[in-house]
Amino acid sequence: MENQFFIDSEFLSEKALEKKHRLETDPSFRKNHMEYLPGMERISSDVCENVIKHMEEYDYTRYTAADVKAALEHETCSIEDFKALLSPAAEPFLEKMAQKASRETSRHFGNTVYFFTPLYIANYCENYCVYCGFNCYNHISRMKLSMEQIEKEMQVIADSGMEEILILTGESRSQSDVEYIGEACRLARKYFRMVGLEIYPVNTEEYAYLHKCGADYVTVFQETYDADKYETLHLMGHKRVWPYRFDAQERALRGGMRGVAFSALLGLSDFRKDALATGLHAYFLQRKYPHAEMSLSCPRLRPIINNDKINPLDVHEKQLCQIICAYRIFLPFAGITVSSRESAQFRNGIVKIAATKVSAGVSTGIGDHEKKYSGKDSQEVSGDEQFEIDDSRSLDDMYQDIEEEGLQPVLNDYVYV
Repeated sequence: MENQFFIDSEFLSEKALEKKHRLETDPSFRKNHMEYLPGMERISSDVCENVIKHMEEYDYTRYTAADVKAALEHETCSIEDFKALLSPAAEPFLEKMAQKASRETSRHFGNTVYFFTPLYIANYCENYCVYCGFNCYNHISRMKLSMEQIEKEMQVIADSGMEEILILTGESRSQSDVEYIGEACRLARKYFRMVGLEIYPVNTEEYAYLHKCGADYVTVFQETYDADKYETLHLMGHKRVWPYRFDAQERALRGGMRGVAFSALLGLSDFRKDALATGLHAYFLQRKYPHAEMSLSCPRLRPIINNDKINPLDVHEKQLCQIICAYRIFLPFAGITVSSRESAQFRNGIVKIAATKVSAGVSTGIGDHEKKYSGKDSQEVSGDEQFEIDDSRSLDDMYQDIEEEGLQPVLNDYVYV
């Protein structure tokens, strides 16, 4: 299906090339990233104001070793303690942070590690986000799975033993509308006990519809909480509207979702401030919706197809470990997911300290799980991936590795009555 948003960059018309160039070079040509578009729901909430106030005031250079020691000694981690633990002053205390984080993880989660796998059902996207492989100007193979193809992918995944799935799409209402996603949720409920969504943000009533179709929780990446930096990275599309994206988790909870997950894409902007804002976003929503399950994801920027221009603000494994430990100490009850963006060695280590959920048997492409799992290429075409993964272990391999680490792999512990 032809659509004005999906542009093959190898065959751009002169007019399209001019528009792309102006979007990249002329800020006045872009729509105001703080203004809502027609149809976007506004909600009354003080969460954003609280998060941004703390982030803008955060001067991590002023924290000292004494501040970090005090934070580690406190029984309950305050916001100020959290700020200290994210600061450069905390880096020499990483081992002590890991020890405290491990104790908190054990207290709240035992020695369990939860498994899930993502299923990308479409990679059409109407946004121009310069760091993302799905962006509408990137020349990739586009695909949207039919319900028959989705069910076949789900059967393959379920046959591997997986009981939790995360359904993902590119951000295109025209190609992946809410009804299409809802039908995918209904299919998923036939095969899986837990169904998550990572899709474009929608309104409260649409989240309520998707929950009725079978979705349990919603993940939204804010990407960066720095609105000025966000403006330079999201040049076109609904995703450009920063405040609408920020409030997505709260709309999902108002729509009846059991849980929500938060994330910044570490490396797009100042990672310490983004990590602070991510943790506080979950913290303030937890206080407002105490019944909700809160989770944090911790992705770093990864390479994408056809883009060698992204220069991330470097976040090494040591800094990532510091962030994850700080999350655990500040939010001991929250789930923490470390995805296949990270190496097997790092993931094997961090689940013994603070992470509680990992993906397995991962593909970020469209329609290729049967080929990945069995070697059979049953789809005539497949869609290109969103980003490159680092850990490609199967569920069986990961299950065995986690057991060898002395931990208990868990496929599902939620019972519907």
